[in-house]
Amino acid sequence: MKRVVVKVGSSSLTDAAGRIEPPRLWAIARAVQGLNAEVALVSSGAVAAGRGALGAPRPTTLPQKQALAAVGQAVLMQEWARAFAPKSVAQFLLSADDIHDRKRFVNAKHALERAFKLGVVPVLNENDTIATQELRLGDNDTLSAWVAYLADADTLLLLTDVDGLYTANPHTQPDARRIEVVDDISSVLHLAEGAGSALGTGGMTTKLRAAQIASEAGIDTIILGGGGVGLERWTAGAALGTRIRAHHRGAKRGWLLHQSARGVLDVDAGAARALREGRSLLPKGVVRVQGRFAFGDVVRIDGPHGPVAQGLSNYASSDAERIRGLGSSEIAGVLGSKDFDELVHRNQLVLLPGERETFTASQAQGEPGE
Repeated sequence: MKRVVVKVGSSSLTDAAGRIEPPRLWAIARAVQGLNAEVALVSSGAVAAGRGALGAPRPTTLPQKQALAAVGQAVLMQEWARAFAPKSVAQFLLSADDIHDRKRFVNAKHALERAFKLGVVPVLNENDTIATQELRLGDNDTLSAWVAYLADADTLLLLTDVDGLYTANPHTQPDARRIEVVDDISSVLHLAEGAGSALGTGGMTTKLRAAQIASEAGIDTIILGGGGVGLERWTAGAALGTRIRAHHRGAKRGWLLHQSARGVLDVDAGAARALREGRSLLPKGVVRVQGRFAFGDVVRIDGPHGPVAQGLSNYASSDAERIRGLGSSEIAGVLGSKDFDELVHRNQLVLLPGERETFTASQAQGEPGE
């Protein structure tokens, strides 16, 4: 492993009362440094740390969670700084917009890359003080998968209170068996159930969702229990946890697959077939333009029988409407100029699940905005 993202859940950092327990952080820091790789840490525990610092009860409203996260984030970073000393740590607070907007995604990627070059340990968290939706179930599990994209990581390590994925709930069914390796994540999604510990907000469902996102970017995921001790044992070669092998889809295409489309391009059967064969979408094959979108926005491409692909539009919706159905040689005559022959280039699109993927690994290089 050359670059690893380690996600640490609240249960791996805190005691039963919700207070940060420094020896747990020290053990994780030792284990992380024993990986002999560049590591980014996605750390839960801000709300729990805020509760511990203030002696506050469990929050019942979103504003209470946000305020406790604001207090706890400072406590959490102080403890991580002590745990990794003399190595420095760097705090990154991200929001959903930082992931879904191409420019902000690339800006965050560049900042993270610079932190690695400075030799510091990036510690990342959801920007809980201003976030709303992301404070709910699965916030940092999902965030860790996106950070793995940002970091160009080869491995995502999810530290939790359960030692891997089991054939059934090990807390209620003694005969449950740990699954050591998963080759196709779609085959195990049905095994996840419920929320996790009393302190964490992410259950196995969200961990598998994170693993699915990472897998689509060619990143292996390991679900591992035991906190720092478990990580140290795993690093030493102990047979622990569950490894979920990656599907080797390019990082940009994985990013495209999980974005919300700003508009829809309805295409004829010939254009849909061309997309499945790995070709670009030309204006000639578009029969209808739906929604309002700008140059570079994500659009969904629907064929006669349903959604086929998603990609980055080379033209705004108003221009796409004017040139739909036309040959590429006619674009300049209608718009006054022609910047692209294609509405969506083959290197800027991904076939949706269920469609036959024909892109080669060499076509799937790059990141959003690059």
